[in-house]
Amino acid sequence: MPQSSQRNLLGQPLESCSKEPRTGWFRTGCCETDDNDLGRHVVCVQTTAEFLAFSKARGNDLSTANPSFPGLRPGDRWCLCAARWQEAFDAGVAPPVFLAGTHESVTEICDRDALLQHALDAHNLN
Repeated sequence: MPQSSQRNLLGQPLESCSKEPRTGWFRTGCCETDDNDLGRHVVCVQTTAEFLAFSKARGNDLSTANPSFPGLRPGDRWCLCAARWQEAFDAGVAPPVFLAGTHESVTEICDRDALLQHALDAHNLN
């Protein structure tokens, strides 16, 4: 169900990525963005143990909870920084992507074909 006036990678209204845990630059559950989002949190992923370990090794521990962050577990959906997804792809540990929840601007940073190859919702491709 569409949750935003912004568009996804498929050219349709951006769908929710995750309300639990609540994700997104604005913590709306959608991978919405604006000019203040320097990290470009626009890739809706389903986390994997391999990716979480990779991110932690790169200095961004997404699995440890703190007072303002619940910590992620494998299987959680999360709006990921586009550059981190591309970095994980290049390292062979990119998490699967939910295309309907991934912002259309992602292709400014990430390779579209790589994103499509990692799509959870490839059946949405026409």
